[in-house]
Amino acid sequence: MSIFSKIAAGEIPSYKCAENEKFYAFLDINPVAKGHTLVIPRREVDYIFDMEDDEIAEFQVFAKKVAKALRAAFPCKKVAEVVLGLEVPHAHIHLIPMNTEADVDFRKEKLTLTQEEFKEIADKIYKEFSK
Repeated sequence: MSIFSKIAAGEIPSYKCAENEKFYAFLDINPVAKGHTLVIPRREVDYIFDMEDDEIAEFQVFAKKVAKALRAAFPCKKVAEVVLGLEVPHAHIHLIPMNTEADVDFRKEKLTLTQEEFKEIADKIYKEFSK
């Protein structure tokens, strides 16, 4: 079982931003921007393009709803959607509030946030998602 599957199952704590029966969204613990959120399918699948067509379509619709909540919680020009990452064998989408393309540079130093800041950010996104 991947670390992301354990997070979605509640076996490992996370800062939940959104969920339904098929998908789960939580804050990246090494964010490049405030609100940097990961969206995953609950079903463990390593490569996003190995997902069935209907599942990937639902995944994108869920990610869109999370992105709208993220943008409402953290006003920005756009929310970037990035699919990358080889370190965790579980399909995931990065959603990152951005005002410039530099906001989505994964090589820059990651933000250091307190547990309270993470909780506040996640709660803000979850509130918007739940509207």
